[in-house]
Amino acid sequence: MSNRITLFGVQIDVLDRQQSVARLAAWLAEPERQCRYVVTPNVDHIVKLESQPAFRAAYQQAAMVVADGWPVVSAARWLGKPLPETVPGSDLVPNLFAYMAGAASAPLTVYLLGAGPGVAERAAARIEQTYAQIRVVGCYSPPFGFEKDAAECDAICQRVAASGADLLVLGLGAPKQELWVHQHAARLPVKVALCVGATIDFLAGEKPRAPDWVRKARLEWCHRMLSEPRRLAKRYAHDALVFPVLFLKEFLSTNR
Repeated sequence: MSNRITLFGVQIDVLDRQQSVARLAAWLAEPERQCRYVVTPNVDHIVKLESQPAFRAAYQQAAMVVADGWPVVSAARWLGKPLPETVPGSDLVPNLFAYMAGAASAPLTVYLLGAGPGVAERAAARIEQTYAQIRVVGCYSPPFGFEKDAAECDAICQRVAASGADLLVLGLGAPKQELWVHQHAARLPVKVALCVGATIDFLAGEKPRAPDWVRKARLEWCHRMLSEPRRLAKRYAHDALVFPVLFLKEFLSTNR
């Protein structure tokens, strides 16, 4: 087990991308199917965790917590609790596929849950064209409000179980994906579940990733906001007001 820091009341694993992938690969190589799920806190998650106890409970049961977003890593460093780098879900998934394609002796079976109708199927086709030894054995885009429908949730769990997938990739958005997998983990016979937001859309080519230079400049958040201003501008503005307050509270409590 890696070291963990406590930041904003959340325990975060001190792992870089390579170490994160290696740990996931080790879990996927084990015979047990205990649905270890992974969450990736960014600024929006930190803001939501402050006011949503159920979201925090889901975080507390996560098997791996890796920081997605430079502001979280930067805050950790300012508070004397350094993290090695960001580990965004949008990088973690393709990094894992590339690693498993080169290292696995048997195909890695994957189920894609989320994104809009037809998007996961397009992502599946591109995944299998790009990565040897990665086999997508199921895709499903659940209807709006599915998480409140017990019968629909039961059906999804049955779909995932019937597929025999080792890895479940959830692209349902936060906090929905974290709350859902926390509630239903016991009925999901997968080895690992990754809560990774828009990653299925990126894998399908439905949404563009920021160029490398934008990511290196730590401005991917800006690229995403400009790509989807109606959905993200208000959220980012709210988070930009709340996160500094949470950081100040954390700083004062750390330096008492």
